[in-house]
Amino acid sequence: MSVATKPAPPAGGSSLAQNQLPRYTTQVVLVLSIAAGAGLSAIFRGFSIVSFAVLSVLAFLVVNTVLSAVVEGRRKATDKLVTGLVYTAFGIALVPLVSVIWSVVDNGMARFSIDFLTTSMRNVTGLNDQQALEGAAPYIGGAYHAILGTFLITGLATVISVPIGLLTSVYLVEYGRGRLAKAITFFVDVMTGIPSIVAGLFAAALFAVLFGVGTRNGFAGAVALSVLMIPVVVRSSEEMLRIVPNELREAAYALGVPKWRTIVRVVIPTAISGIASGVTLAIARVVGETAPLIVTAGFTSSINSNPFSDWMMSLPAYVYSQAMRPLSGSSPQPSFDRAWAAALTLILIVMLLNLVARLIARLFAPKTGR
Repeated sequence: MSVATKPAPPAGGSSLAQNQLPRYTTQVVLVLSIAAGAGLSAIFRGFSIVSFAVLSVLAFLVVNTVLSAVVEGRRKATDKLVTGLVYTAFGIALVPLVSVIWSVVDNGMARFSIDFLTTSMRNVTGLNDQQALEGAAPYIGGAYHAILGTFLITGLATVISVPIGLLTSVYLVEYGRGRLAKAITFFVDVMTGIPSIVAGLFAAALFAVLFGVGTRNGFAGAVALSVLMIPVVVRSSEEMLRIVPNELREAAYALGVPKWRTIVRVVIPTAISGIASGVTLAIARVVGETAPLIVTAGFTSSINSNPFSDWMMSLPAYVYSQAMRPLSGSSPQPSFDRAWAAALTLILIVMLLNLVARLIARLFAPKTGR
């Protein structure tokens, strides 16, 4: 008895005959939509980037969806429409990021140099800026004192925040039960959402009580930043500790290892990759905070390498002071250029910290055998 089989599709049949658009259709429609968007933008209102982008996207979504509906059916057309909307939303989300980076780089490169990174604002006056504008002298004044202050303040904040945050997360994951654990979780959630100025006012009030009204130094700024860092460290470390398999803990307990040693030797080393990257991202989150440092560390034009004495400048406060309080006796443009250059420096530091977080996550990730 012969078994009936379905006839094979004809060899070399076109994709349209099989109710399927060619693979290059999307690319062709995209190119034609861009051309149509440019033409329509120029005809209706005169060419502009905004109208060009909007018309191009609308033309692409409509044409691509209609073609797919006619050839491939409603299901494929819906899929392509939603896919196009997702990519459009992604592009819209990138617009502010690209715009900010482009503006900072474009304006910051005018003063960004080795001299800017290695000199401070001490003895720099509006007369110096005016002479530089007239070409009688080179531009002087940089952000070295602010860069040094940023690293010192952020480093102290990290030293304060990481032990407290890590120990808190260990307690919540390994020991926390009952009302105390719920209360800690609640207050961590509350601290995650507090405005940064509140953290600055708390640190300023604390140091006013302990050392007198008007006390401002780098350590006070570090305390303010640690208030913002601790909940981030707690949350990231807690999540990393929770994903450690319970089998590893049980294997250690079966060998008679005490719980504290299991945490130190098994649990934390297993989660160290995520913990380290979370700490680095927490540092990147607070390194650009302005309001807490203005109220706690203040402003200065001199280099201060002692965070426990006198006012200390930071990059965010430097950007604020140069933009809002230009040097008198000259055009404000040199001060604006320094503010843009300091903002560029701050962005580079944050980008470097994010790269370090990725590198740490890769280096300390648990090695798995095949």
